[in-house]
Amino acid sequence: MDTIKFLVQGSAPEPYHVTFTKTKSNLNAFCTYPAGDNGQCCKHRFGLFSGSTKSIVSENKDDVSIIQSWLPGSDVEAALKEMAEAEHESDLAKKRLSLAKKKVAKAMRS
Repeated sequence: MDTIKFLVQGSAPEPYHVTFTKTKSNLNAFCTYPAGDNGQCCKHRFGLFSGSTKSIVSENKDDVSIIQSWLPGSDVEAALKEMAEAEHESDLAKKRLSLAKKKVAKAMRS
């Protein structure tokens, strides 16, 4: 099993600990941010997976490229793709809803 740990600065005074582990195609990411403890995916883990190093306060910013190299073929990559597709569908639905509301408003004025 491979493990990489980061300290990331969030809104709290103390940095959060973010830990990534890889075992074959299984990839885990843990964060001490409260949302992470509640089973939610926090922005700290998303940011690191996307390659952002701006919140890292530990001395291993270069390790972000390693965790990104772990994504292809992993269970997390598949889940991230599914999430991206759902976000895209949600954006399209929001646009359709906005247009539909405008049509209703226009219909009520004519």
